[in-house]
Amino acid sequence: MSKVFFVTGASRGLGAEIVRAALERGHQVAATARDAAAVSKAYPDEPANLLALTADVTDPAQLRAAVEATVDRFGRIDVVVNNAGYGLVGAVEEVSDAAARDLFEVNVFGVINTLKATLPVLRAQRSGHVLNLSSVGGFATAPGVGLYGATKFAVEALSEALHGELAPLGVRVTIVEPGGFRTDFLNPASLRTEPATIPDYEAGAGPVRQSMGTNDGKQAGDPVKAAHAVIDVTEVPEPPLRLQLGRDAIARIEAKLDLVRRELEQWKHVALSTDL
Repeated sequence: MSKVFFVTGASRGLGAEIVRAALERGHQVAATARDAAAVSKAYPDEPANLLALTADVTDPAQLRAAVEATVDRFGRIDVVVNNAGYGLVGAVEEVSDAAARDLFEVNVFGVINTLKATLPVLRAQRSGHVLNLSSVGGFATAPGVGLYGATKFAVEALSEALHGELAPLGVRVTIVEPGGFRTDFLNPASLRTEPATIPDYEAGAGPVRQSMGTNDGKQAGDPVKAAHAVIDVTEVPEPPLRLQLGRDAIARIEAKLDLVRRELEQWKHVALSTDL
């Protein structure tokens, strides 16, 4: 059955591949970006089932207008894909207040703004599926990307809450946790880097800084396959709360689970000793 997708950050990267995969499956797609012209450029054949829209996720009014245009054109919204966002490199102490706030404005409040614009439609329908693009870094972050990881941890937390809030209304929620995929995420279009101003952090954050530049274009993940995996999960009756993408994502998540289990067992006696 054809569905109506509402995708943010749809002009490039994984967002663009998700749009292409949805169109290939015969779905209808409202593809949004800060400039609709960038969306049209990404899909020059202008398929009839594509609606290119301007919607900066930091602008609630633009998002509401985009949702209204989508419903006017397609009659409903079945799948919301919160994909818009960017990365930030820098030790926590090195990241400026302005850079941290700008990051949260897009990666966290942009998701909240999109949800507030789209959820009234899904609730009224008593059906739908929300996919919030997190990252493996939203489950297990690393030195040098702590602020980025914090935004994705926040997305995971609000998604877990949404899962419980929306399930009685027939609306599903899935957190997507990609590892490294060969998109433009590691180039300046999607990744901002704060200056390394504190030498003490060279040992902790330095290796991550260096790897970000050297790994661009060498990521193991195939974004086309990832996009089709995302579409696949919207076509099953009981989608998962979390969907990991890539071997590296699985490895990092399993390593953190093992660490948490070990520490829980090691320190359980302290935790239990605090009961009344």
